[in-house]
Amino acid sequence: MVKERTNGETALSDTCETATLGAGCFWCVEALFQIVEGVESVVSGYSGGHVDHPTYEEVCSGSTGHAEVCQITFDPRKISYGELLTVFWQLHDPTTLNRQGADVGTQYRSVIFYHNEEQKRLAEQHKKELDASGRWNQPVVTEISPYKTFYPAEEYHHNYYNLNRGQPYSAVVIQPKVEKLKKAFKDKVKA
Repeated sequence: MVKERTNGETALSDTCETATLGAGCFWCVEALFQIVEGVESVVSGYSGGHVDHPTYEEVCSGSTGHAEVCQITFDPRKISYGELLTVFWQLHDPTTLNRQGADVGTQYRSVIFYHNEEQKRLAEQHKKELDASGRWNQPVVTEISPYKTFYPAEEYHHNYYNLNRGQPYSAVVIQPKVEKLKKAFKDKVKA
């Protein structure tokens, strides 16, 4: 059952929660979270900018302040927000400022837009622990900011990997990340 919330978000049920995460190109983030157990929906879009209803071209120009993000609806009875963050940290390099692989610009920044104080606390805790772990040679630069607005991307961006597996970007960039996620989180991948 889909319910419209007063802030424009949709929820699949009263028990679901929302996470808004950016880790480079939203096609990658979407494809990865779509296969995570407990994730009910993933929508690619834009958040964190100063322009209402930006287009993909405007966001790619770097002039709107938006990041490419995915809004993830999840069932906390099946996967916690902390577990989602563990997957998030695994699927990108949070030490590169405004860059993931060949995708460069503020729109590709590593970012967590928290929806409540508990999400903020967990995001900051995870980031601090990762920095202290020595996993990376550089500090974690992931932005942690309050969620304000999410604008869904244009229709052709939605479910991109599943609809475009034969495209070079899907085969060369997304598919290896999907395989890595399946190996790293065997117990959290949908059957």
